[in-house]
Amino acid sequence: MAKTVGDQILERLHAWGVRRVFGYPGDGINGLLGAFGRIGDRLQFVQTRHEELAAFMACAHAKFTGEVGVCMATSGPGAIHLLNGLYDAKADHQPVVAIVGQQARTALGGDYQQEVDLPSLFKDVAHEYVQLATVPGQVRHLVDRAVRIARDQRTVTCVIVPHDLQEEEAVESPPREHGTVHSGIGLTAERSVPDAASLQKAADILNAGKKVAILAGAGALHAGPELVEIANCLGAGIAKALLGKAAVPDDLPFVTGAVGLLGTQPSWDLMDGCDTLLMVGSSFPYSEFLPKEGQARGVQIDLDNRRLGLRYPMEVNLVGDSKLTLQALLPLVHPKDDRGWRKQIEENVAKWWKVMEERAMTDARPINPQRVFWELNKVLPDDAIVCCDSGSAAAWYARDLRFRAGMMGSVSGGLASMGCAMPYVLAAKLAHPKRPVFALLGDGAMQMIGLNALITVADRWKQWDDPRFVVMVLNNGDLNMVTFEQRGLAGDPRFDASQLLPAFPYADYAKMLGLRGIRVDRPGQVALAWEEALASDRPTVLDMVVDANVPPLPPHVTGKQAKSYFSALWKGDPEALSVLKQTAREWWAGVKG
Repeated sequence: MAKTVGDQILERLHAWGVRRVFGYPGDGINGLLGAFGRIGDRLQFVQTRHEELAAFMACAHAKFTGEVGVCMATSGPGAIHLLNGLYDAKADHQPVVAIVGQQARTALGGDYQQEVDLPSLFKDVAHEYVQLATVPGQVRHLVDRAVRIARDQRTVTCVIVPHDLQEEEAVESPPREHGTVHSGIGLTAERSVPDAASLQKAADILNAGKKVAILAGAGALHAGPELVEIANCLGAGIAKALLGKAAVPDDLPFVTGAVGLLGTQPSWDLMDGCDTLLMVGSSFPYSEFLPKEGQARGVQIDLDNRRLGLRYPMEVNLVGDSKLTLQALLPLVHPKDDRGWRKQIEENVAKWWKVMEERAMTDARPINPQRVFWELNKVLPDDAIVCCDSGSAAAWYARDLRFRAGMMGSVSGGLASMGCAMPYVLAAKLAHPKRPVFALLGDGAMQMIGLNALITVADRWKQWDDPRFVVMVLNNGDLNMVTFEQRGLAGDPRFDASQLLPAFPYADYAKMLGLRGIRVDRPGQVALAWEEALASDRPTVLDMVVDANVPPLPPHVTGKQAKSYFSALWKGDPEALSVLKQTAREWWAGVKG
């Protein structure tokens, strides 16, 4: 049998190092699915329950492996379903290639069933490269360019393949004539380092600073030792954007934790008091949590020069890999003799962890959600991979969970999409089968897409040598983060029609699928439940029944926010009294600490 275009696409992906494709079938990609049957074990097709899950998993694969993630969907509705996960990859600068089917070329332009203008549909999310294949001679360079651009630009690309083209005979080597393209496979450019003059300018600014703050993001995840070394040299503190949580361990006394709406008080104090800011691999967007303009001199390091000087008016912008740039910068930086600023940072951090423990252990009805995360710290394995969803769970993940060296974790950062945790953790387990993985999400995200993803867990877990796969659901019957945003930002009481969720037996559902399910509705059960989940012989769902009225307070509350918050409660919020009590407990824990 002659090699088809479908065969050629899969073999070319394999040649680029792709070993796993996440997708969902449909007749628009039947030619590709048939090719999967022929390529065998060399390239695995991972069937998801929904195309959105496939795109999320491709993004997570890129995050947890450093490789290009690939997802696949049929034409029309299947292609449309990919978009949210692809935008997640775009927003977090992850290399993902989408291979999408299309109606037959002869039908295009005829208002055919499931015909969608896919180049236009994908033009925003895959604007660096989206192409429709029309003849077999194109296919080689379309795949090559899609993979290369995705990897080099850390972005989303898309190749659209009409289903009739998939069955045509492949052209493995285009003819050597005018109008043809002859692409090849090869390693991409080496990571860059700024020039010596720019490095010296940056060092001069850092050496002149008396109160240096460092902000680390996802681009610094591989530069942890260098961040620690330069922070020690400068007597600086390190705050972390949410995507940079695993960049440096939280058990270091000068690491202030998360910054921003979900951040910590020490990070607020760090940014509020610094006179010099070193931003490494981050495009943290909230200016109100950075130093006031003119307060601090700034140095920024980023691979993408389009991100430089975007969030704060930096004095020196360094285009380069964060690890290599810091290594080149370190010999130029002078150790600071005055350690007063560092001492103040460490005192703030030590006080903060006491506050966090006090808050986690305060009474709630029935369980304080902060306690769920605090107790996890005690049993979290050194090689854990933790994925958290958007919502109030992300606040407790950012503040209460203490990452140690060697751990990995991620969230939907730039897009902040609900529904990411379950596909993320599934992709992480497939990529690192011997590591324990944790999905931390609210009941809203679990009902949205997590229940479907759990079916895939039930289908696949017996193939894993290590069954440690823990799904923790914060069950409070409320779309909690938005509820508190309604109160604190809009000044409105909770709108029950939009915010309340139907009850669902998450633990029983897990048992029905052949997994383990544990319902926890008393504070004293929380620690034991985590231990049981990690010791289980199969994946476990922890149904944590928690109090919806524990507020995820930002580290700094403005007068306007406070006025809106209390105004909303005064207007007849159905949980006003309970919310006030929990807010008072949070405040008092901070005062005591």
